[in-house]
Amino acid sequence: MNILSELANNAKERVKTARQIISEDELRTKALSMPRENFPFENALKTNDISFICECKKASPSKGIISEDFPYLEIAKDYEDAGADCISVLTEPSKFLGSNDYLREIADIVTIPCLRKDFVVDEYMLYETKILGAKAVLLICGILDKQQLADYIKTCDTLGISALVEAHNENEIKMAIESGTRMIGVNNRNLKDFSVEVENSRRMRELVPRDILFISESGIKTQGDIKSLRDIGADAVLIGETLMRATYKKAKLSELRGK
Repeated sequence: MNILSELANNAKERVKTARQIISEDELRTKALSMPRENFPFENALKTNDISFICECKKASPSKGIISEDFPYLEIAKDYEDAGADCISVLTEPSKFLGSNDYLREIADIVTIPCLRKDFVVDEYMLYETKILGAKAVLLICGILDKQQLADYIKTCDTLGISALVEAHNENEIKMAIESGTRMIGVNNRNLKDFSVEVENSRRMRELVPRDILFISESGIKTQGDIKSLRDIGADAVLIGETLMRATYKKAKLSELRGK
């Protein structure tokens, strides 16, 4: 079993446990009773320059512990003060040591939109995402079939949250486009073996229509990486480890922007 499959199976078990505490009907009713916003996450990425989604991440399967202390609220505020357009928050607990509480608390103290980054395998998790205060959720082509993906995007639309559909290869790009997504995130990391190749975004860019927001994810470390992604017309980048390891996040983000 590869890491992606393991994470998907772990997510299914989490949903089983969560359903014993709050039924899906109750969760859905609560989510649908909340105000429906007009997709603030994707709107925040529609700028004249490349946008930055900055990630709060304690650990990863490939790197282990990234932030031992992990003052996540302080990190999120640093990102906001540094001019991040959006914040990504890991909620996957087994390999990334994430938590729904991290997302709930971060979304409550920042004014910029948050993305829930997890391994969504059930519609139940979409209702959770809305209630936690996120304005967007990650949907990964590698663990969903095309019908699931299309159905989940429709649910997100009903809730007023954005679906960032993650693809790694040509077949997944095609699947994402056919699902009706408005945002595609190209993961430069192969989630089956966790190898990274930033050039993957360049290869995939030409396959994505310009009316779909294009986000490059993973392995982005330098101002040169950002420049090359600007050059291919990427709308945004999602950066985690590079910023998490920076002592001065505002200075690091300014450096990456080239300012």
